[in-house]
Amino acid sequence: MSSNPDALLGPAEIRELAAALNVRPTKQRGQNFVIDANTVRRIVRTADVRPDDVVVEVGPGLGSLTLALLEVADRVTAVEIDDTLASALPATIAARMPDRADRFALVHSDAMQVTELPGPPPTALVANLPYNVAVPVLLHMLEHFPSIERTLVMVQAEVADRLAAPPGSKVYGVPSVKANWYAEVKRAGSIGRTVFWPAPNVDSGLVALTRRPEPLKTTATRREVFAVVDAAFAQRRKTLRAALAGWAGSAAAAEVALVAAGVSPQARGESLTVEEFTRIAENKVGAENKAGSEEVEGVQEAQHKEPGK
Repeated sequence: MSSNPDALLGPAEIRELAAALNVRPTKQRGQNFVIDANTVRRIVRTADVRPDDVVVEVGPGLGSLTLALLEVADRVTAVEIDDTLASALPATIAARMPDRADRFALVHSDAMQVTELPGPPPTALVANLPYNVAVPVLLHMLEHFPSIERTLVMVQAEVADRLAAPPGSKVYGVPSVKANWYAEVKRAGSIGRTVFWPAPNVDSGLVALTRRPEPLKTTATRREVFAVVDAAFAQRRKTLRAALAGWAGSAAAAEVALVAAGVSPQARGESLTVEEFTRIAENKVGAENKAGSEEVEGVQEAQHKEPGK
């Protein structure tokens, strides 16, 4: 643990660093730097970061949250896409927290391309995610790093609501189901606009994810389950029988899969749990075969009734 109470970055330090690096936060990369030390410490506490944790952080920026994580965690690996920010961060860590610098590693890359990290496997993901890529980055990290047990991300409040929404909610959708495939998801607080520079035009929310101790038991692959989810919400106003027709090959095949999964063909995607989507995926092959045989039987029956046959 760092013994320097002044190690964290405040508004003046953030602006000095940015000026020295000639950094101007860009909307394109969704950059909003946290300038409040109390906020980053609160994030670390809410994330339940422990002294033995190996934390991966996506989008560390100028290092506000990185320094707060290093105060508590065993190791921190930061993934940064921006050339200027990536080159400056190690020096910031060395200057402000020299006794912990050897516990820090930087990966200069797009997080969506990262499938390996240096050092021990990460046990926690804590990040202030850029709003425009928050959900894809979160799902990518959960997929490729199964050792991540706990996650706390700061995202746009609207995205936080969607991620943590239960079935039946108006904002329940693709992000809700896919996040729930990996973890138990819940809202973990709100963050005001004034702790950022520049201040965003939207409120932010914290989302906590605790990975399932055991993956969902299923014969379907994650890709197969996610294909059902995508199809169900692509036309969310339609019943599942209609919405899944393209996915199953026909409305009849979709109905067979739904009935076999114990789901009403008249239901809509927003009412289903991830377990129900999983059961539908498991029944696709049987649905195709059964629907196909029913069509053949129907043709044979029609031919049987034709005169002269």
